[in-house]
Amino acid sequence: MRLLTLPAIAIVLALMVAPMAMLLRYSLNLYTPTELMVEAFTARNYVQLFADPYFREVLGVTLKVAALTTGIALLLGLPAGYTLARMPRRWKMWLTLATILPLMVGNVVRSAGWMALLGNSGLFNALAQWSGLAREPLQLMFHQPAVVGVMVTIVLPLMVMTLASVIEGIPRNVEEAAANLGARPFTAFRRVVLPQAMPGVIAGMSLVFILCMNAYATPVLIGGPRFRMMTPEIYQQFVGLNNWPFGAALAFMLLAVTLVVVLGIGMALQAGLRPARPTAPAGADAPRPAHRSATGSSHAGSGG
Repeated sequence: MRLLTLPAIAIVLALMVAPMAMLLRYSLNLYTPTELMVEAFTARNYVQLFADPYFREVLGVTLKVAALTTGIALLLGLPAGYTLARMPRRWKMWLTLATILPLMVGNVVRSAGWMALLGNSGLFNALAQWSGLAREPLQLMFHQPAVVGVMVTIVLPLMVMTLASVIEGIPRNVEEAAANLGARPFTAFRRVVLPQAMPGVIAGMSLVFILCMNAYATPVLIGGPRFRMMTPEIYQQFVGLNNWPFGAALAFMLLAVTLVVVLGIGMALQAGLRPARPTAPAGADAPRPAHRSATGSSHAGSGG
């Protein structure tokens, strides 16, 4: 059986580990304007990354946008995923199709569609001016809330489908048992369904957070040239400035930060919902005194 896993291991090593190792090696080289890369073994690029407040701010903005998008997608995805999982079969197929339909369109196309809606001459501004809510076009783009909002719409179907697939495997009778014991629907969901759905929550949050940390099209199209996140900055270093060593350092740092945060999310959620060990009341383990029956024989109070 182990031999059957060798092809998969070889593919992972060739397509994932080897490029990451090459990226790390590039990040230790030097850049000169006359050459693409100069072979070296130095941490100068990482020192520059942490010493420059601009790149620290870009990394902070990326983390903030990814965290906000993940949190909002989780809050919206939990009720939507639960509804999809508990929906009657005749309606579930159509709602599932409607959920995955946006995934058939690329992120660039969806972001461009939001540009048509949010632009100064877009549909939202046209309705606002027509209804008298605004005399001049509203600035609905080129700021952080717009980027977060559009990214939520892009990653929400993934969150919903991940949660729905896990919740669907939770038996309904556990909710019915909680209701019979007097639990309200929200309490039953929070105390019974959510702990069992935690693998889906961790998977959905990890998937969405990774996609948000590596987002390119939405920050560029919706955020504009002044809104900077890590992936557009990495592209600028590689393609615009031909600074491959520093671009590789940015990319490897983004990979490391994303990995640490995702592992932290999983460990924190698992630790927070791990059931505590029940503690026995004082004196519960003490032997009960024996009493003498009418026949004169001694019997332990526990019944043996």
